[in-house]
Amino acid sequence: MAGPELSIIVPTYKERGNVAELVRRLDAALSGIAWEAVYVDDNSPDGTSEAVKEIAARDPRIRCLKRVGRRGLAGACVEGMLSSAAPFVAVIDADLQHDEKVLPVMLARLKAGEAELIAGTRYDAGGSAAGLSQGRGILSRLATTLTRLLVGTALSDPMSGFFMMRRDRFDEIAPRLSPQGFKILLDIAGSGRLRIAEQPYVFGERFAGESKFNAQIGLEFLGLLVGKATGDVIDPRFAFFAMVGGVGLVVHLLVLWASLTVPLDFHAAQIIATLVAMTSNFLLNNEITYRDRRLKGLAALKGFVLFCLFASVGAFANIDLAEWIYRGASVWWAAGAAGAVMSSLWNYAMATLFVWRAR
Repeated sequence: MAGPELSIIVPTYKERGNVAELVRRLDAALSGIAWEAVYVDDNSPDGTSEAVKEIAARDPRIRCLKRVGRRGLAGACVEGMLSSAAPFVAVIDADLQHDEKVLPVMLARLKAGEAELIAGTRYDAGGSAAGLSQGRGILSRLATTLTRLLVGTALSDPMSGFFMMRRDRFDEIAPRLSPQGFKILLDIAGSGRLRIAEQPYVFGERFAGESKFNAQIGLEFLGLLVGKATGDVIDPRFAFFAMVGGVGLVVHLLVLWASLTVPLDFHAAQIIATLVAMTSNFLLNNEITYRDRRLKGLAALKGFVLFCLFASVGAFANIDLAEWIYRGASVWWAAGAAGAVMSSLWNYAMATLFVWRAR
């Protein structure tokens, strides 16, 4: 038997209620096309993978790739597409807000050689973002504007996440893609010289479950923008780490100011501010920077101790440098900031290599 012509990658996390309905809609939309749907589930606690496997047991077009110990939409999409042998691959959300009825049109355009990637758009003629709430609609358009300014992409809807492309072209650029974040389309479009066209579609209402959009996704998007704006010189993970470091710097200065107000002498105040900022940085990095390798329970405690041990080397340099500057200039905020910046690169290198053991 010939293999599928089109693989549809469906990244999922807590989408059990949408599994069967999406299969039904794909079956109706793709009549006459040899297709398969690869559900890539991040070990959902609601039994999403079990629901997929129940259907897969009687429908060979459905596959389930269950990931344990890994999480994130971008990484799920990359693994799903790499698992395909079909000449064309598509990515579609599991919540049924993407219009599966335009998939045959996208496939026909790719087969005709019109482009190497067809990106769904809500903002071109014939498209609609009616399914977005007012707040999310504003954020989506703001993110689109930022993307055009910083990255220079010609996509009218780089936040869509709904697209189809030639699988051989994806295989070529896959090693350059980040497994972090939620905006895989932007990463692909900015990582390879692809001929890109757009396909308008109507963005619908979520069928079941709850939206995964939150402030953390917004931060991950900003990190990806920084990476693409610098030509991938700055890795998104480092961008996240730098953002957390910025928050830690604010925490450091606030605690330092409060300690000096008590009043404490500068040396003691700097030690307290450093310890508080160190704790803040570990917690935020565990939730944001290394979200795909998040430490929990005893592993988090061990990681925190290791993080503090490595950071203590930078912290001692931080304290000594800051005190030396303060004695010479008596400007508390400049002294505190200089000490904090001193240890940031050391902390990043050690945290990545030894605490979270990330790439």
